[in-house]
Amino acid sequence: MRPDLDIVAGLVGSGQRVLDLGCGNGALLENLINEWDCSGLGVERELDDFHACIARGVPVTQGDLEDELPRFAAGDFDVAVLSLTLQAVRRPDRVLTEMKRVAPRLVVSLPNFAHWRLRATLALRGRMPVTDSLPHQWFDTPNIHLCTIGDFEDLARELGLKIDRRILIDASGHRTRGLANRAPNLLAERAVYSLMA
Repeated sequence: MRPDLDIVAGLVGSGQRVLDLGCGNGALLENLINEWDCSGLGVERELDDFHACIARGVPVTQGDLEDELPRFAAGDFDVAVLSLTLQAVRRPDRVLTEMKRVAPRLVVSLPNFAHWRLRATLALRGRMPVTDSLPHQWFDTPNIHLCTIGDFEDLARELGLKIDRRILIDASGHRTRGLANRAPNLLAERAVYSLMA
């Protein structure tokens, strides 16, 4: 499991009913079920990842999360998770609104497109950056809505979401130390949020 998913699991906590949106191969949900005594459901668009979830024994539905979210009733889950997926959805504001409808608590992780390395690559090379955490070229990236930590926090407030916790993450998926906490928009590569509806 990716190191940042340990952080996500810790924010979800024990015994929760979890909706994991864009669940990938199901590693997080499998961990939450087996190690944290959670129950839950994943939603995954990609067929290979959907089949990987099935092979793990993870409950999953196949489809686009933006189409699937409205099918859930209000309060069906305790926690809705969106891990490194917000930037790839068509309407991030609607996704977050639907997430808070189906669960009172949200855990969201995202890449920070204002990180200094990305800024420097664009400024000095005049090219869209490609990094370990953002490995795609501009023409084949799934990322259609690039946002910064500041942008996300503004949107969360606008949607009436209270930021309960923010954990800043480095390129390796571990918590940042020192200066990044003072200038997160510039120095953190990713962030994980616990949000309350």
